[in-house]
Amino acid sequence: MFHAPAPAFHATNETNEINEINETNEITKSTKKMKQIKKSRFEDLECWKDARLLAKHVYSATRERSFGKDALLAGRIQAAASSTMACIAEGFSRRTKQEFITFLYMAVSTAAEIRSYLYVALDQGYISKARFNRVYEQANRTAVCVEAFIRDLHGRASQPAEKSRVIKKRAKPKDRDDYIDESDYMDQID
Repeated sequence: MFHAPAPAFHATNETNEINEINETNEITKSTKKMKQIKKSRFEDLECWKDARLLAKHVYSATRERSFGKDALLAGRIQAAASSTMACIAEGFSRRTKQEFITFLYMAVSTAAEIRSYLYVALDQGYISKARFNRVYEQANRTAVCVEAFIRDLHGRASQPAEKSRVIKKRAKPKDRDDYIDESDYMDQID
């Protein structure tokens, strides 16, 4: 007897099952995103929760003894962390979707500001590399979440994450010798 067609049919069934699972996962992801948009309180938004955690990390880092040497920098990074949360909350309370999106873009910008201040703090020895990485990653996670929310509000939930303005991981440009990779940042400062 010849049984070759049976495995092909089995493989087709497996492929169909995998496709169904993938479709179910996409529907689940889409449903979660839509639920975020339909929240009635800004405190329920995932991006605001991320921003709140970011502020907690920033305030914790600025309470370190070494950070006390630079009250101006501590104040600026704290203000940026508070502003990230506040922009999401204020935008949520606006009357139009476009106003909300404008405030969300400001939240993304203040998250970038925090990342920039973190480099200053690291360069001055105010925070450890481990603390830098933890806060930096939370700032980046917050910005990515806010940008995903902006895409949802624009109705472009299907846009690939690679098009996001926030860069998740940067590769060393081939034509730049002065590029500083965050993973070995401390090794290249001196």
